[in-house]
Amino acid sequence: MIEKIAVLGAGQMGSGIAHVAALAGYQVELVDISTAQLEKATISIDGNFERQLKKNLITALEREKAKARIVYSDKIRDSAVQLVIEAVSENITLKQQVLRHITADINADCIFATNTSSISITQLAAVTDRPEKVVGLHFMNPVPVMQLVEVIRGLATSDATFEAMEKLVSKLNKTMVMSKDYPGFIVNRILMPMINEAMYALYEGVATVEDIDIAMKLGTNQPMGPLALADLIGLDTCLSIMQVLHHGFSDSKYRPCPLLINYVNAGWLGRKNGKGFYSYT
Repeated sequence: MIEKIAVLGAGQMGSGIAHVAALAGYQVELVDISTAQLEKATISIDGNFERQLKKNLITALEREKAKARIVYSDKIRDSAVQLVIEAVSENITLKQQVLRHITADINADCIFATNTSSISITQLAAVTDRPEKVVGLHFMNPVPVMQLVEVIRGLATSDATFEAMEKLVSKLNKTMVMSKDYPGFIVNRILMPMINEAMYALYEGVATVEDIDIAMKLGTNQPMGPLALADLIGLDTCLSIMQVLHHGFSDSKYRPCPLLINYVNAGWLGRKNGKGFYSYT
Protein backbone atom coordinates (compact mmCIF):
# COMPACT_ATOMS: atom_id res chain seq x y z
CA MET A 1 0.00 0.00 0.00
CA ILE A 2 1.30 3.45 -0.93
CA GLU A 3 1.52 5.84 2.03
CA LYS A 4 4.66 7.89 1.32
CA ILE A 5 5.29 9.74 -1.95
CA ALA A 6 8.29 11.73 -3.14
CA VAL A 7 7.63 14.31 -5.88
CA LEU A 8 10.75 15.34 -7.79
CA GLY A 9 10.55 18.88 -9.13
CA ALA A 10 8.82 21.74 -7.30
CA GLY A 11 7.59 23.60 -10.36
CA GLN A 12 3.97 24.21 -11.26
CA MET A 13 3.19 20.54 -11.89
CA GLY A 14 5.20 19.08 -9.01
CA SER A 15 3.68 21.56 -6.55
CA GLY A 16 0.19 20.72 -7.75
CA ILE A 17 0.81 16.97 -7.44
CA ALA A 18 2.18 17.41 -3.91
CA HIS A 19 -0.90 19.49 -3.03
CA VAL A 20 -3.48 16.91 -4.13
CA ALA A 21 -1.50 13.98 -2.70
CA ALA A 22 -1.24 15.61 0.72
CA LEU A 23 -4.93 16.50 0.67
CA ALA A 24 -5.73 12.84 -0.08
CA GLY A 25 -3.83 11.74 3.03
CA TYR A 26 -0.40 10.81 1.66
CA GLN A 27 2.87 11.82 3.32
CA VAL A 28 4.70 13.85 0.69
CA GLU A 29 8.30 14.92 0.17
CA LEU A 30 8.51 17.71 -2.41
CA VAL A 31 12.08 17.66 -3.69
CA ASP A 32 14.00 20.25 -5.69
CA ILE A 33 17.68 21.18 -5.82
CA SER A 34 16.72 24.87 -5.94
CA THR A 35 15.97 26.50 -2.59
CA ALA A 36 14.31 29.41 -4.41
CA GLN A 37 12.01 27.01 -6.24
CA LEU A 38 11.04 25.28 -3.00
CA GLU A 39 10.19 28.64 -1.44
CA LYS A 40 8.11 29.52 -4.49
CA ALA A 41 6.36 26.15 -4.26
CA THR A 42 5.50 26.74 -0.60
CA ILE A 43 3.84 30.05 -1.46
CA SER A 44 1.99 28.48 -4.41
CA ILE A 45 0.69 25.51 -2.42
CA ASP A 46 -0.40 27.70 0.50
CA GLY A 47 -2.23 29.95 -1.96
CA ASN A 48 -4.02 27.02 -3.56
CA PHE A 49 -5.13 25.70 -0.17
CA GLU A 50 -6.41 29.17 0.70
CA ARG A 51 -8.43 29.37 -2.52
CA GLN A 52 -9.98 25.97 -1.86
CA LEU A 53 -10.84 27.05 1.68
CA LYS A 54 -12.53 30.26 0.48
CA LYS A 55 -14.59 28.25 -2.01
CA ASN A 56 -15.63 25.85 0.76
CA LEU A 57 -13.99 22.94 -1.07
CA ILE A 58 -12.00 22.03 2.05
CA THR A 59 -12.21 22.85 5.76
CA ALA A 60 -9.58 24.71 7.77
CA LEU A 61 -8.73 21.46 9.56
CA GLU A 62 -8.25 19.62 6.25
CA ARG A 63 -5.99 22.42 5.05
CA GLU A 64 -3.79 22.32 8.15
CA LYS A 65 -3.52 18.53 8.12
CA ALA A 66 -2.60 18.52 4.42
CA LYS A 67 0.01 21.27 4.86
CA ALA A 68 1.56 19.30 7.72
CA ARG A 69 1.96 16.24 5.47
CA ILE A 70 4.28 18.05 3.04
CA VAL A 71 8.02 18.17 3.66
CA TYR A 72 10.18 20.37 1.43
CA SER A 73 13.69 19.11 0.72
CA ASP A 74 16.67 19.31 -1.64
CA LYS A 75 16.87 15.50 -1.85
CA ILE A 76 14.81 12.45 -0.94
CA ARG A 77 15.30 12.00 2.80
CA ASP A 78 13.12 8.91 3.29
CA SER A 79 14.42 5.99 1.21
CA ALA A 80 11.33 4.00 2.26
CA VAL A 81 8.95 5.97 0.01
CA GLN A 82 6.70 3.65 -1.97
CA LEU A 83 6.19 5.96 -4.94
CA VAL A 84 8.41 8.52 -6.64
CA ILE A 85 6.69 10.88 -9.08
CA GLU A 86 9.14 12.63 -11.40
CA ALA A 87 7.87 16.07 -12.44
CA VAL A 88 10.94 17.86 -13.80
CA SER A 89 11.04 19.77 -17.10
CA GLU A 90 9.86 18.05 -20.28
CA ASN A 91 13.34 17.05 -21.42
CA ILE A 92 14.21 13.40 -21.99
CA THR A 93 17.88 13.79 -21.07
CA LEU A 94 17.04 15.48 -17.78
CA LYS A 95 14.32 12.96 -16.93
CA GLN A 96 16.66 10.04 -17.65
CA GLN A 97 19.36 11.60 -15.47
CA VAL A 98 16.92 12.01 -12.60
CA LEU A 99 15.56 8.46 -12.86
CA ARG A 100 19.04 6.97 -13.23
CA HIS A 101 20.32 8.94 -10.25
CA ILE A 102 17.59 7.94 -7.80
CA THR A 103 17.63 4.25 -8.72
CA ALA A 104 20.51 3.56 -6.33
CA ASP A 105 18.98 5.51 -3.44
CA ILE A 106 15.47 4.09 -3.28
CA ASN A 107 14.21 0.72 -2.04
CA ALA A 108 13.71 -1.96 -4.68
CA ASP A 109 9.93 -2.08 -4.22
CA CYS A 110 9.38 1.61 -4.97
CA ILE A 111 7.35 2.52 -8.06
CA PHE A 112 8.70 5.22 -10.38
CA ALA A 113 6.01 7.34 -12.06
CA THR A 114 6.79 10.08 -14.55
CA ASN A 115 4.56 13.07 -15.19
CA THR A 116 5.84 13.39 -18.75
CA SER A 117 3.25 14.76 -21.13
CA SER A 118 4.64 13.13 -24.28
CA ILE A 119 7.94 11.23 -23.82
CA SER A 120 8.13 7.44 -24.17
CA ILE A 121 7.64 5.64 -20.85
CA THR A 122 9.51 2.63 -22.23
CA GLN A 123 12.52 4.79 -23.08
CA LEU A 124 12.56 6.38 -19.62
CA ALA A 125 12.11 3.00 -17.90
CA ALA A 126 15.13 1.57 -19.73
CA VAL A 127 17.59 3.65 -17.66
CA THR A 128 16.29 2.26 -14.36
CA ASP A 129 16.82 -1.07 -12.61
CA ARG A 130 13.05 -1.75 -12.48
CA PRO A 131 11.31 -1.12 -15.83
CA GLU A 132 8.34 -3.18 -14.65
CA LYS A 133 7.77 -0.59 -11.90
CA VAL A 134 7.92 2.46 -14.19
CA VAL A 135 4.66 4.04 -15.36
CA GLY A 136 3.38 7.27 -16.84
CA LEU A 137 1.19 9.36 -14.52
CA HIS A 138 0.30 12.47 -16.51
CA PHE A 139 -1.63 15.07 -14.51
CA MET A 140 -3.32 18.03 -16.18
CA ASN A 141 -2.49 21.65 -15.34
CA PRO A 142 -3.52 23.10 -12.90
CA VAL A 143 -3.45 19.86 -10.93
CA PRO A 144 -5.72 20.92 -8.01
CA VAL A 145 -8.46 21.90 -10.49
CA MET A 146 -8.23 19.46 -13.41
CA GLN A 147 -9.89 16.08 -12.89
CA LEU A 148 -8.06 13.97 -15.48
CA VAL A 149 -4.97 11.79 -15.07
CA GLU A 150 -3.56 9.81 -17.99
CA VAL A 151 -1.95 6.54 -16.90
CA ILE A 152 0.48 5.19 -19.50
CA ARG A 153 1.86 1.68 -19.53
CA GLY A 154 5.38 1.23 -20.87
CA LEU A 155 6.35 -1.94 -22.65
CA ALA A 156 7.52 -3.53 -19.38
CA THR A 157 5.04 -1.97 -16.91
CA SER A 158 3.60 -4.76 -14.76
CA ASP A 159 -0.07 -5.33 -13.95
CA ALA A 160 0.69 -4.74 -10.26
CA THR A 161 2.21 -1.32 -11.02
CA PHE A 162 -0.73 -0.33 -13.20
CA GLU A 163 -3.25 -1.46 -10.58
CA ALA A 164 -1.42 0.52 -7.89
CA MET A 165 -1.80 3.66 -10.04
CA GLU A 166 -5.51 2.93 -10.53
CA LYS A 167 -5.96 2.93 -6.76
CA LEU A 168 -3.83 6.07 -6.35
CA VAL A 169 -5.80 8.07 -8.93
CA SER A 170 -9.06 6.99 -7.32
CA LYS A 171 -7.86 8.07 -3.87
CA LEU A 172 -6.81 11.44 -5.33
CA ASN A 173 -10.44 11.82 -6.46
CA LYS A 174 -9.38 12.10 -10.10
CA THR A 175 -10.65 10.39 -13.24
CA MET A 176 -8.22 8.02 -14.96
CA VAL A 177 -7.83 7.18 -18.64
CA MET A 178 -5.36 4.59 -19.88
CA SER A 179 -3.12 5.26 -22.88
CA LYS A 180 -0.67 3.08 -24.73
CA ASP A 181 2.90 4.33 -24.97
CA TYR A 182 2.81 6.42 -28.16
CA PRO A 183 4.07 10.01 -28.54
CA GLY A 184 1.76 12.54 -26.88
CA PHE A 185 -0.49 9.81 -25.43
CA ILE A 186 -4.14 10.94 -25.75
CA VAL A 187 -4.54 14.56 -24.67
CA ASN A 188 -1.43 16.15 -26.15
CA ARG A 189 -1.56 14.16 -29.37
CA ILE A 190 -4.91 15.87 -30.03
CA LEU A 191 -4.46 19.18 -28.19
CA MET A 192 -0.98 20.25 -29.27
CA PRO A 193 -1.56 20.07 -33.04
CA MET A 194 -4.60 22.32 -32.51
CA ILE A 195 -2.51 24.83 -30.57
CA ASN A 196 0.26 24.57 -33.17
CA GLU A 197 -2.28 25.24 -35.95
CA ALA A 198 -3.52 28.32 -34.10
CA MET A 199 0.09 29.54 -34.11
CA TYR A 200 0.30 28.90 -37.85
CA ALA A 201 -2.88 30.99 -38.32
CA LEU A 202 -1.18 33.85 -36.49
CA TYR A 203 2.14 33.27 -38.30
CA GLU A 204 0.41 33.43 -41.70
CA GLY A 205 -1.55 36.56 -40.81
CA VAL A 206 -4.97 34.94 -40.85
CA ALA A 207 -6.05 36.78 -37.70
CA THR A 208 -4.78 38.46 -34.55
CA VAL A 209 -4.01 36.68 -31.29
CA GLU A 210 -7.20 38.02 -29.74
CA ASP A 211 -9.44 37.09 -32.67
CA ILE A 212 -8.04 33.57 -32.90
CA ASP A 213 -8.74 32.98 -29.21
CA ILE A 214 -12.19 34.59 -29.30
CA ALA A 215 -13.11 32.54 -32.37
CA MET A 216 -12.16 29.27 -30.71
CA LYS A 217 -13.77 30.16 -27.38
CA LEU A 218 -17.11 31.23 -28.85
CA GLY A 219 -17.06 29.05 -31.94
CA THR A 220 -16.19 25.76 -30.23
CA ASN A 221 -17.24 26.53 -26.64
CA GLN A 222 -13.73 26.18 -25.20
CA PRO A 223 -13.11 27.91 -21.86
CA MET A 224 -9.76 29.29 -23.06
CA GLY A 225 -8.40 30.13 -26.49
CA PRO A 226 -5.51 28.02 -27.84
CA LEU A 227 -2.92 30.80 -27.68
CA ALA A 228 -3.84 31.75 -24.11
CA LEU A 229 -3.70 28.05 -23.25
CA ALA A 230 -0.24 27.78 -24.81
CA ASP A 231 0.90 30.63 -22.57
CA LEU A 232 -0.53 28.80 -19.55
CA ILE A 233 1.17 25.53 -20.45
CA GLY A 234 4.47 27.23 -21.30
CA LEU A 235 5.68 27.75 -24.87
CA ASP A 236 8.87 25.80 -24.17
CA THR A 237 6.75 22.85 -23.08
CA CYS A 238 4.55 23.20 -26.17
CA LEU A 239 7.62 23.17 -28.39
CA SER A 240 9.08 20.15 -26.61
CA ILE A 241 5.85 18.18 -27.07
CA MET A 242 5.58 19.13 -30.74
CA GLN A 243 9.19 18.03 -31.28
CA VAL A 244 8.42 14.67 -29.63
CA LEU A 245 5.37 14.23 -31.88
CA HIS A 246 7.28 15.29 -35.01
CA HIS A 247 10.21 13.01 -34.24
CA GLY A 248 8.09 10.10 -33.02
CA PHE A 249 5.74 9.95 -36.01
CA SER A 250 8.00 11.46 -38.72
CA ASP A 251 4.91 13.21 -40.06
CA SER A 252 5.03 16.81 -41.32
CA LYS A 253 1.62 17.55 -39.79
CA TYR A 254 3.41 17.71 -36.42
CA ARG A 255 6.08 20.19 -37.57
CA PRO A 256 6.40 22.93 -34.90
CA CYS A 257 5.33 26.35 -36.13
CA PRO A 258 8.38 28.60 -36.81
CA LEU A 259 6.72 31.33 -34.74
CA LEU A 260 6.67 29.02 -31.71
CA ILE A 261 10.37 28.29 -32.19
CA ASN A 262 11.14 32.01 -32.44
CA TYR A 263 9.18 32.82 -29.28
CA VAL A 264 11.02 30.16 -27.30
CA ASN A 265 14.37 31.32 -28.68
CA ALA A 266 13.47 34.84 -27.59
CA GLY A 267 12.70 33.60 -24.08
CA TRP A 268 9.00 34.38 -24.42
CA LEU A 269 7.63 31.36 -22.61
CA GLY A 270 4.18 32.55 -21.51
CA ARG A 271 2.84 33.10 -18.02
CA LYS A 272 5.84 31.53 -16.30
CA ASN A 273 8.07 34.49 -17.18
CA GLY A 274 5.55 37.23 -18.02
CA LYS A 275 5.47 37.26 -21.82
CA GLY A 276 4.17 34.94 -24.51
CA PHE A 277 1.35 35.61 -26.93
CA TYR A 278 0.02 37.89 -24.21
CA SER A 279 1.85 40.08 -21.68
CA TYR A 280 1.51 39.18 -18.00
CA THR A 281 3.65 41.89 -16.44
